[in-house]
Amino acid sequence: MKSTLLGRLKSLSPAQALVSYYALAILIGALLLRTPLAVNGEPLSFLDALFTATSAQCVTGLAVVDTGTRFSLFGQGVILLLIQVGGLGIMTFSVYLFIYLRVGISARGRWIIHETLMHTPISSWRELIKGIFLMTLVIETIGTVLLSLAFVPRLGLVEGVYSAFFHAISAFCNAGFSLYPDSLVAFRDDPLVNLTIMALIILGGIGFLVIRELRQILSTPKAQKKPRLSLHSRIVLSTTAFLVGYGTVCIFFLESGHSLAGMSHLESFWTSLFQSVTTRTAGFNTIDLTHFRVPTLFLMMFLMFIGASPGSAGGGVKTTSLALFFAVLYSRLKGSPHISIFRRTIPDDVIAKALSLVILAVILIGLALFGLLIVHVPNAPGDDAREFLNFAFEAVSAFGTVGLSTGATASLGGWGKGIVILLMFVGRVGLLTVAFAIAGRTRRHAPRYAEENIMIG
Repeated sequence: MKSTLLGRLKSLSPAQALVSYYALAILIGALLLRTPLAVNGEPLSFLDALFTATSAQCVTGLAVVDTGTRFSLFGQGVILLLIQVGGLGIMTFSVYLFIYLRVGISARGRWIIHETLMHTPISSWRELIKGIFLMTLVIETIGTVLLSLAFVPRLGLVEGVYSAFFHAISAFCNAGFSLYPDSLVAFRDDPLVNLTIMALIILGGIGFLVIRELRQILSTPKAQKKPRLSLHSRIVLSTTAFLVGYGTVCIFFLESGHSLAGMSHLESFWTSLFQSVTTRTAGFNTIDLTHFRVPTLFLMMFLMFIGASPGSAGGGVKTTSLALFFAVLYSRLKGSPHISIFRRTIPDDVIAKALSLVILAVILIGLALFGLLIVHVPNAPGDDAREFLNFAFEAVSAFGTVGLSTGATASLGGWGKGIVILLMFVGRVGLLTVAFAIAGRTRRHAPRYAEENIMIG
């Protein structure tokens, strides 16, 4: 029986293996959260435990129960472990274990690491994985120390340090889980908490290799020639800066006479900046989203749909896909046969992959929203427009592994939770990876027929 199971696992394609690893981790996490030891009071239903485990493993942050009060210290520890494993990637832990045990990395492991962490081949797998773990440890430790300076005076030494540790990991992994029912609303006017959380979110969202390249440049002595940023890193950094700035300005002006009314200009700026950063994929909030206007929520849906960057802890269609989408549009309008960014031509297969990802994401979110509306929006006349917006926001937030909600999470029934679980899973593992896993190992060569033109537009 054991050999048969191992044989089946070995026969899986790399994409199927990655999907299986995530699914298995979620199942184990759900079973642990289902135990009486993990909760305060009555045990969770299996569906609620599965929802929480999926949200943690897929670093989303949507919650059907309050994390700080419903879960015991053991349960919170399970959630934190799922966040850390999900944020770094299961295969990262697996490869590190192989390196530690001096076991060779399989071709499947190399494929998965390449798809999730790399854009070009590297010389040393050991150096890559150890560097990622060390980088994560250093960043999360610094984040814990800085947050402790703000939390300890309010909460005491033990509770303050623990809260800082929990939120530092949750922020760097872009998970959005908080120990407080209102997330970080109580710390809206605290610049240290705002700056630290935003820095952790951005570092966790730009990708490990981008941080690695920035560290190499900053650590190079002035007398030596500094290494250049790769095209990938330049696209990630420029697109991230644009989205953060664009989101901040729009939220500030859209909400200045509404939800931000009564705040000083400085506090309004901090709130707008924080929400622009966290909307991309983290899920924390320093203001009640139910007070936001419809145009602001629509803007946030766009930011959540884009999400973080490839090779990071976040989800969404990724910043590089957005950059390539507009590069394709610009090149086609100019009549150029090639797609170029920063004086570099992008391969056609990369363009096709990015466009396929965006199209598949739109289709998946549309189908999921259709399902949520069927099972949750009543037939009786009511505020159907607001219901539509709430569930559309929920669907995009789940797919982008963001975790922000306008209140729809608490009203989800069994079918609704199942749909959101699927969205979170696909959003974290990756649409194309799931598609490859479903398609299987074989590739069929499609015949090429005679060409015939059609009208467009």
